[in-house]
Amino acid sequence: MPTETELRTLLTIGEPSRTGDDPRLAGLSDLARQMGDVPPDKDAPVREVLARMGDNWSALILKVLATGTYRHATLKRVIAALSAERDISQRMLTLRLRALERDGFVARREHDTVPPRVDYALTDLGRGLAGELDRVIRWIEANSAEVEAARARFGE
Repeated sequence: MPTETELRTLLTIGEPSRTGDDPRLAGLSDLARQMGDVPPDKDAPVREVLARMGDNWSALILKVLATGTYRHATLKRVIAALSAERDISQRMLTLRLRALERDGFVARREHDTVPPRVDYALTDLGRGLAGELDRVIRWIEANSAEVEAARARFGE
């Protein structure tokens, strides 16, 4: 991780008019210290889970599974009905479910029946993440007018 001196140098490159203490330095030093406390391989879940929640399907899959247990085909139909993208391929749903299962958010249960049956449900960890996702969604909803205004100013 960069030292405070290295951070100070990074902050002044291209900004020679800055002199004295930079108010950003304290926050960056704290961030560098936090990141340095966690080995890079341990940091991977943070990046990966955030990226997964930002993909087209995983957050919606979590939100649907938060309502109960689903078989693959039923989950696919429900997601297609709820999604702005309308349809998720069987392969994509399988890939997302496997990734969520790998991270401990989803449990896959096979039943000894003929024909074979598999269903998916959230784990305790998955329910916790779905609850946090609810908080993020509420924040976005509460601030959506400001986001729209910023987009309008930007020209979108």
